Amino acid sequence: MPTVAPVRRTAARLAALLVATLALGVATAPVSPASAAAPTGRLAAAPGDDDEGGTPTLRAQLDAASKGWLEAKGALNRSVTRQKQLNDRLTTIGAELTERDAKVGEIAGVAYRTGRMGTAAALLASNSPEGFMDRAAALETVAANEDRTLRELIATRDEAVRTRTALTVEISEQRKQVAVMAKRKEQAERALEVANRKPAASAGSSGGSSARGSSSANAKPAKRNSDGSWPAESCSVNDPTPASGCITPRTLHALQQAKAAGFTRYVSCHRPSGSGEHPKGRACDFAAQKNGFGGVASGGDKTYGNNLSAYFIRNADRLAVLYVIWFKEIWLPSSGWKSYSGGNGDPSSDHTNHVHLSVY
Repeated sequence: MPTVAPVRRTAARLAALLVATLALGVATAPVSPASAAAPTGRLAAAPGDDDEGGTPTLRAQLDAASKGWLEAKGALNRSVTRQKQLNDRLTTIGAELTERDAKVGEIAGVAYRTGRMGTAAALLASNSPEGFMDRAAALETVAANEDRTLRELIATRDEAVRTRTALTVEISEQRKQVAVMAKRKEQAERALEVANRKPAASAGSSGGSSARGSSSANAKPAKRNSDGSWPAESCSVNDPTPASGCITPRTLHALQQAKAAGFTRYVSCHRPSGSGEHPKGRACDFAAQKNGFGGVASGGDKTYGNNLSAYFIRNADRLAVLYVIWFKEIWLPSSGWKSYSGGNGDPSSDHTNHVHLSVY
């Protein structure tokens, strides 16, 4: 059988070529995030590179509700400040009215006791040219003083009316903003309630940061507009974390303040894809462990996460915090801590290995 050997040699060559080709492909083909193990210091990505748990719709609702609540709260604070200023002004005007009214009463009393002389009578009663001139000057002075006092009284009264009207407007504005805040609070809580129904059966790991952390550190306030509102910001500064990309100036401020307060473990902020605030540069993930994101935090790592979340809550108004997520719970400025069970059962989406911070 002369043909057997060549056939075997040909088969061997083909097999070798196939092995070489596969080896070359393995060596040169790019490794996809789904097939690669997450390196140290990186958050293991869930499907779609979106590891914040929940759904895009839920996060959009929470974003809108929290921003709306913060805007209404800011408007309410400005209205309260304005109301106090108007009240103080009304008190001052009241004192001025009392004083002016007393002066007018005094002039009226003098006119009643002495009789109001007409201009001609006052001048004719003079006995000399000098007396004539003195009487004319005195009469002009009295008339000018009385006229000025009456005009000042009228102006003060009109200002008091305007202040009282403005005060009524401010009180109405306060009531409107309180109603908006209540509506936004209800919107956020309703969205969470709906989201928490679905994964109720998959609540495997014990969630909930029932052992609340503590923090006494006060952050330096982020920059506001002159009226106290938050200025609009874009993803315009470099992200100093290993995630690179861009973040907003307010996000950078919150990151720097947290580090200044002693929270110096691994942080990742910008993410180029997915939903939520990461692609917008308005969110950061703070690892509970020293060297990066890993499994469920426990012991000192969980205490670190508890204290970090407490720091952000304590300084929520200074740092423009939209919400904080930690250990299967979310803190909202309108509602405090609520269950957040929208994860996929892993430490990243359940937020049991990192504290998520979103800022306005």
